[in-house]
Amino acid sequence: MQALYIASTGMMAQETNVEVISNNIANMRTAGFKKQRAEFQDLLYQNLRRVGAETSEQGTILPSGVQIGSGVMTAATPRIMSQGSIQPTDKELDMAISGDGFFQIQLPDGGTAYTRAGTFERDATGTLVTADGFTVEPGITIPENARGLAIGVDGTVTAVLGTGGTATTIGQVQLARFINQSGLQAIGDNLFTETASSGAPVTGNPTDEGFGSIRQGYIELANVNSVTEISDLIAAQRAYEMNARVVRAADEMLSNTSQMMR
Repeated sequence: MQALYIASTGMMAQETNVEVISNNIANMRTAGFKKQRAEFQDLLYQNLRRVGAETSEQGTILPSGVQIGSGVMTAATPRIMSQGSIQPTDKELDMAISGDGFFQIQLPDGGTAYTRAGTFERDATGTLVTADGFTVEPGITIPENARGLAIGVDGTVTAVLGTGGTATTIGQVQLARFINQSGLQAIGDNLFTETASSGAPVTGNPTDEGFGSIRQGYIELANVNSVTEISDLIAAQRAYEMNARVVRAADEMLSNTSQMMR
């Protein structure tokens, strides 16, 4: 009986769905997090009577056939790259991107990763780094005697140096954007890496054409809607329970058939 196998694929699909939803909920307060959505597709069909086949020598066409499906499978878990809400932090090194773009982060192996989480710090040399100590590209060093640090919407970093009274430009924040943002590969630590699906990054300054702007003293929160996630969780749970009932029903039918043959 195929019903057992078909229902089991449904249970596995909903298990994946719940795992995706649970990860979204777990990261509701993660800066720059982008939620995922489980997408499904049906499996191959067994054609017992193929639609459109001839049913007589006179060329009569079968108007509808008999197809038995094989169940469901998880097709993808794409990331939804919509803008998250922006929250003030009053911390001068925190930055949020309003619009398109990613901060560029230099990894220890020399590669480049990308993030929407603008929770930055200064290391012992004054270089702008992430919470894990990874350098924000292009490298921006804030002098020890810098006062009144300001980051403009265009990413220009200025500060008053020493005893002077005039602000001096000490760096420029740059962003990267991709043709297919959903094609980026998440590697944890709020970081993404380029893939063949995402395409090569296009870099530029904030407020340039196609790029978002910088808001100093803010962070972008996760784009997770708690009401939507709970609603999806309940729907996934109900779907899992229904598939489990199919398994029990099919098992009872097979048991009845087995008893009849004794």
